[in-house]
Amino acid sequence: MKLNIVPARTGMVWAKLGIKTFFRQPLAMAGLFFMFMAVLAVIGSIPVVGGALSMALLPAALVGLMAATRQADGGKFPMPTILLVAFRSGRQQTRAMLLLGVLYAIGGLMVSGITSLVDDGTLAKLSTAVDQKNIEQMLSAGVPTALWVFFGLSMLLSMAFWYAPALVHWHGVPPVKSLFFSLVACWKNLAALAIYNLVWASILLTAMAVTLVIATLVTGPATAGSAVFPVTMLLIAMSMTSIYFTFRDTFDVPPEGES
Repeated sequence: MKLNIVPARTGMVWAKLGIKTFFRQPLAMAGLFFMFMAVLAVIGSIPVVGGALSMALLPAALVGLMAATRQADGGKFPMPTILLVAFRSGRQQTRAMLLLGVLYAIGGLMVSGITSLVDDGTLAKLSTAVDQKNIEQMLSAGVPTALWVFFGLSMLLSMAFWYAPALVHWHGVPPVKSLFFSLVACWKNLAALAIYNLVWASILLTAMAVTLVIATLVTGPATAGSAVFPVTMLLIAMSMTSIYFTFRDTFDVPPEGES
């Protein structure tokens, strides 16, 4: 396993490859993405443990999407069973992936917990507030500070887990070591990843704005918002497709059978 340092402009290449590969197998990639979202949503709806359980399964599900992208990039039609590829590499790999998922769930809960300590839970309450007066009161109680804390911790968590699932699956790296290697790789290629994320943010915001304007002109403002959702979801599916290329160019993917 070798860490490759890539130039900043590679971030734009990753985004382009994601879009290109998505359109090679649009039905398969869109279907797998919506299946991925639906399964996590159903699991997340389980009382008490649903949220943590869906977070714990997210790394394995991401490996499935990356493996599907690899197949689509090679001209194959990825089947739905590819989403389970992280659990088909032997008992040891399955345990490692599940442990990584548990670490991710713990990390997510820690981010929420630390953020709540900063603002006494105001940020969490803000997401469910519907009264304008209540929102204004909450915003004056330290939410901006909590937002910065949440943003910083979430970025750190994202960097630790950006490459970790793929490292566990394709290179057999132990879960804890994979987090360290992922952090180092993200730091070394920070410029490329920053451009990558900026490109996708620009694409999403532009597409949403254009769709909203067109839908408003065609159907009126009352229903324009409903047209934005499917466009946004398709673009997110494309962005998820591009994640594989960030790993392939950073660590390489060893020759493998189905995945």
